[in-house]
Amino acid sequence: MKRTRRDFIRTAVLVSICLTVSGVIGSSPSFARTLSYFNMDEKRSENITPFPKWTSMLDRYEKQQKISDSECGKVSYYPCSIMEWREFIEKTRSLSFSEQLDAVNKWGNDHPYVEDQVNWGLDDYWETPYEFMDISGDCEDYAIAKYFTLKAMGMPVDHLRVIILQDLNLGGIIHAVLGVYDDGEIYILDNQSAQVKPALKIYHYRPIFGINEDAWWAYYPK
Repeated sequence: MKRTRRDFIRTAVLVSICLTVSGVIGSSPSFARTLSYFNMDEKRSENITPFPKWTSMLDRYEKQQKISDSECGKVSYYPCSIMEWREFIEKTRSLSFSEQLDAVNKWGNDHPYVEDQVNWGLDDYWETPYEFMDISGDCEDYAIAKYFTLKAMGMPVDHLRVIILQDLNLGGIIHAVLGVYDDGEIYILDNQSAQVKPALKIYHYRPIFGINEDAWWAYYPK
């Protein structure tokens, strides 16, 4: 991911918000660098209203899903590729858990990366899956599209979280991935990686918070 002045500004703003709302950033100088930051404590809250970009996306997606397929390609952000997406979901539904994650990660990552300023003229906009399929997007948009793809395959919502974190390899820039929880493990689907990786084998990401449709979690280093 190319760093720009806008990226650093957004990093500073989002980190300060997260510090204020959830107090999740910070680590002891003695924290072993050989340990993953995903080895963490968390605090759950069912109030997702402090995250308007997420809740606004959910509202728009609910409305978009009510549009008739006969209108595909005729109305904004209802591309006919939605039908291909549904076919992909049905074809992938019968695969094993790991095969599903690999297929969904590849499907999402096959879309080109497009910054929010290009698509929306905004510094930060969270797209619905239909918007993403129409015009592509940036990191959180990949994570959201993968989230709802796995949900449509039957993955329980409580196994899915869009995770906002700092990429320490890029100076702490804010990034987003999808975390999939299964049998005590977290697997990370990342637009910057072709491989799905166990979270505890990732050492350069420091999670800030995770969110799904039911709750959000503040993350604290152990």
